[in-house]
Amino acid sequence: MEKTAKKGEGLFSEASKYYIGGAGAAGRFFPAIGRPLYLERADGAYLFDIDGNRYIDYHSSSGATLIGYNNPTIKAAIEKALKMGYFCNFETEYHTELGELICRSIPSAEKIRFANSGTEATMGAVRLARAVTGRKKILKFEGHFHGMHELTFFNCHTELPEIDENGEIRVIADSAGIPEEMGSLVIVIPFNEPDIFRSCLKRHRGEIAAVIMEPVMYNAGCVLPKKEFVQLVREETEREGIVLIFDEVLSGFRMCLGGGQEWLGITPDLTTLAKALGGSGVPIAALVGKESIMKGLNPVGKVIMSGTYTSHMLEVLAALAAMKIMRSPDFYRHLNMLADRLYKGLEELFSRCGIKAVVQGVGSRFAFYFGLEKTPIYDYREVVGNYDFEMNTKFLKEAFKRGLYFHDYGNRMSPTHHGFTYAHTAADIDETLEHCEAILKGF
Repeated sequence: MEKTAKKGEGLFSEASKYYIGGAGAAGRFFPAIGRPLYLERADGAYLFDIDGNRYIDYHSSSGATLIGYNNPTIKAAIEKALKMGYFCNFETEYHTELGELICRSIPSAEKIRFANSGTEATMGAVRLARAVTGRKKILKFEGHFHGMHELTFFNCHTELPEIDENGEIRVIADSAGIPEEMGSLVIVIPFNEPDIFRSCLKRHRGEIAAVIMEPVMYNAGCVLPKKEFVQLVREETEREGIVLIFDEVLSGFRMCLGGGQEWLGITPDLTTLAKALGGSGVPIAALVGKESIMKGLNPVGKVIMSGTYTSHMLEVLAALAAMKIMRSPDFYRHLNMLADRLYKGLEELFSRCGIKAVVQGVGSRFAFYFGLEKTPIYDYREVVGNYDFEMNTKFLKEAFKRGLYFHDYGNRMSPTHHGFTYAHTAADIDETLEHCEAILKGF
C-alpha cells in the first residue's frame, strides 16, 4: 500500500532552491516523510497529492477547515465576493451580519474587532488588557500556546524547568530572537493547580494585567481543564481586576457553537477566535469581549488594533456562510457522532492490540497519547514524562502509507492535535479504523 512519491520528491528538490525547508511556512514541513506534502487539490474530507494519492485528512488545515474542503456553500460565498470586487479596507452590510451572528454565538462577545490570524488576535488582546488595567505582567500556563509573538511565546514546547518553591516556572522563550527582557513581563505556572494559582495572584497583586489560557489545551494534544479550576480562575481574576482571556483559536466552534466557554459554562472577559471561524480555511480571526473592555480599542479608545487586510470581503462572506452552516441543527450532532465512533473505536483497538496508548478528544479535535494508559488527562507534565514520541512517529508514518494524513508536527515533548471535519462520514471513520487496526497489529 506504499504511496507513489516521484513528483513530490522532485518538487521538494526544486522548492528547496527557493524556500527554507522546501515550504513557504515551517508548519507545512512533514517530518514523517522528510518534506511537505504537495497537494494538487482537496475536496470534502480528502487530500489529493501531485502524485495522484488520496488521503483521508485528519489535519484539516491545522484546525482551520472544520466544515471540509471545497464546500459548495462557502465556495459560492467566495465567488460572490469576487463578483463584488474582492476589496479590502472597507465595511459592508455583511460585516454587520457576521458580527451579529458572532455575538449571538459566543457568550463573551458583546463587541468585536477582526484580525487576520490567531497570533494577531492574542497580541491585540494582551495589549488591550494592559491598557485598560494599567498593568504590565501576563500570567500564562505551561504548555499553552498563544501565537508566535514576543508577548506570550514562552514555555509551550520548550524544556520543563523545575517548579520553584512558589510554584512558578522559569520563563523560557519558544523561539530564538526573543529578548530575555520580554520574559520578565510573563509569569508561567502549571495548569489545573488551584493553590499555586491563588498564591501567585497574591504574590503579584497589582501587577498582572491578564491571565490568558486555552480552555482546552489542544496544543498539547487535548489536555483537559478541570472545570472547578477554571471557575476559580474566573472568580479570582474578577476579584483582582485582572482581564481573563480565553484563547479559543482552536477551541472556538470546535465542540459546540459557543466553543470552550459554552462547553465549560464559564465566560471570560476577552476571547480570541480564528481557524474554525472561517470554516474552510480562509484567513480570518477576531478579538471579542465585554464592551467595557473592548471600548479601549481605537477609534473610541487609545489601543491600536487594525490592518489593511483585516475582515477582507473574501473572508467575511466565507465566514458568514460558515457560521450559518455551523448553526444548522445537524452540524454538531454529526460531529459528535463521528467523535464517538472514532474515539471509542481507537480505544478499543489500543486495548485489543495491547498497545500502551490512549486517545483523548473534545468535539472534532483529538490526540493520540502513546505511552499513557489512563484518561482523562489533566496534567501536562504527566504527558511530557510518559509520551512515547518514537511510537507516535512510527504510527504516523504507517498511517501515511495507508492513506491517512495525521500531521506530524515533530514535537518531542507532547502530541499535538488532529481533527476531522463536517465533511467526514461514518464510512471514512470505519475505513480509518480498519487501517489503524492493521497498523497496530504490526507493532
